[in-house]
Amino acid sequence: MHADISASIVIYKNDPEMLMQAVESFLASTASSRLYLIDNSPTDTFRGMFDSERVTYIFNNRNIGFGAGHNIALRKALEHKTQYHIILNPDVYFDQAVTEKLFLYMQDNEQVGLLMPKVLYPDGRLQPLCKLLPSPVTLFSRRFLKFNSNLLNKMNHWYEMHFTGYNTVMDVPFLSGCFMFLRVATLEKVGLFDENIFLYTEDTDLTRRIHKHYRTVFYPEAVIYHHNQRASYKNIVIMMHHIFSAIRYFNKWGWFTDSERDSINQRILLKFSGE
Repeated sequence: MHADISASIVIYKNDPEMLMQAVESFLASTASSRLYLIDNSPTDTFRGMFDSERVTYIFNNRNIGFGAGHNIALRKALEHKTQYHIILNPDVYFDQAVTEKLFLYMQDNEQVGLLMPKVLYPDGRLQPLCKLLPSPVTLFSRRFLKFNSNLLNKMNHWYEMHFTGYNTVMDVPFLSGCFMFLRVATLEKVGLFDENIFLYTEDTDLTRRIHKHYRTVFYPEAVIYHHNQRASYKNIVIMMHHIFSAIRYFNKWGWFTDSERDSINQRILLKFSGE
């Protein structure tokens, strides 16, 4: 059955050991599925690194962005009418049972367009990657007001949905792009990643578009591990990409006036917190 699953990893000068761990996790968890390695690095250092007929290596010779890179593989999934496609970060890893659990849940729940497992740091701590739809104030505060931990903790309690406990299946309007289990047929309706968004917020945008027509679900019965290097907090160039991507996202959906965002977030809060 796993011939109906493909996956893609977009590479940009990544740590080879972490990348190998991600690749091996996917290949070990499926029997005959195809993995696309989309390399945006300046050189093809990773060509020939993975000796498997199930791995397709595509070198772009330039950095076309996260979403545009994954779209190369998503177009192939649509062309081949693959049932499911997994968006993988190069710094995730997981055991063999994960893909099977997600596959079976999707098979049993045809209204689900996107599924994300529980995500942990390698030391076992939870990564709170279920989020409400962001406002400009939310993203600005999280990026630039790190010195005010009390304010951020209060904000993140709601924005990162800590009030849910992360222990139950739930519909979430913004799921992280580090691991996205997609029903490919939904992309025919909602489209692929927005290639105008170079890096960051492209997962927000895609989840939101899927959420308008299908269920976007957090499924804690499957667990993966994510190193989560948070590059935008360490690299000024990546930080600028983050800022410009946020601007493009809010230009698209609305800045301080976004009635759809307010309605979706309020519905989630009422359902899970009673407030």
